[in-house]
Amino acid sequence: MPAHQITLGDVTITRVWEYCGPVGMTPKTFFPESSPRTWEEHSSLLEPHFVDPETRIVNSAIQTWLLRSEGRTILVDTGVGNHKERPYAPVWSHLERDFLANLARAGVGPEDVDIVINTHLHIDHVGWNTYLDGRHWVPTFPNATYLMPKDDFDFWNPANGHASVFGRGNQNVFEDSVAPVHEAGLTRLWEDSYTIDSNLRLDLAPGHTPGSSVVTLESGTDRAVFVGDMLHNPVQFVEPDVNSCFCEDPAGARATRRKVLGWAADRGALVVPAHLGGHGAAEVVREGGGFAVKGWAPFALYSETSKDAR
Repeated sequence: MPAHQITLGDVTITRVWEYCGPVGMTPKTFFPESSPRTWEEHSSLLEPHFVDPETRIVNSAIQTWLLRSEGRTILVDTGVGNHKERPYAPVWSHLERDFLANLARAGVGPEDVDIVINTHLHIDHVGWNTYLDGRHWVPTFPNATYLMPKDDFDFWNPANGHASVFGRGNQNVFEDSVAPVHEAGLTRLWEDSYTIDSNLRLDLAPGHTPGSSVVTLESGTDRAVFVGDMLHNPVQFVEPDVNSCFCEDPAGARATRRKVLGWAADRGALVVPAHLGGHGAAEVVREGGGFAVKGWAPFALYSETSKDAR
């Protein structure tokens, strides 16, 4: 039966929605290295959840993975957020969504969160780090430690003047969604690897951004890897050398994707990307020069959850 929650070893994983649907980009725009033939040959895998068969617009999910492990409540990525000024990404600007209500339906209030993991610091992974209180951005999860990769913190800090393939698409994000929690003393900037507990570990997985990271779950005989934006769409299972248009280091992104997917395939680990709609996560096997979906996770579809976490 479709569910909003599964258990792997001693860890429960709950899917909390913010949005699922079209993101205004065709496959060629979102994945410029992909070929129309690939999308046609794998239409049964990709349609309708990951690309609309009529409009040919890519569908994507904005969601948070809620983990409960060793008595702590952990959020993996915090989506887009409400009321944010995003002049170069209007699809994510000035939103009014019910994410916190969806989180509450999963049994979690902002004060209950112990750890927030930002796999990287893009616009759609840090938004609910903060909320607008009057005229000020304040931490949404006041009792949490926010784990941020130092390499991304330094890269996206506008004071450092780094250029990005994203252009100005990440404008205001550091100022309204990163700096306020850092100034509140809630961040922990980690490097290389970070052990969360006996079930969960963070590791750098650079390429998409300099500090992109993955969360590895190893509990009992169960394995999973939360890969953030290492992979946006199942087309990258079958064609792992295809990058999104947002990858800062294309060669590094390809190498990381092949390494992590190979690890998952060899260990029967569930691959849990940030943005997959449909059933959200999959087990993969090696096939030809890429990978194939062995089976989907039993998470409910967006429509089956009435657009919330019930």
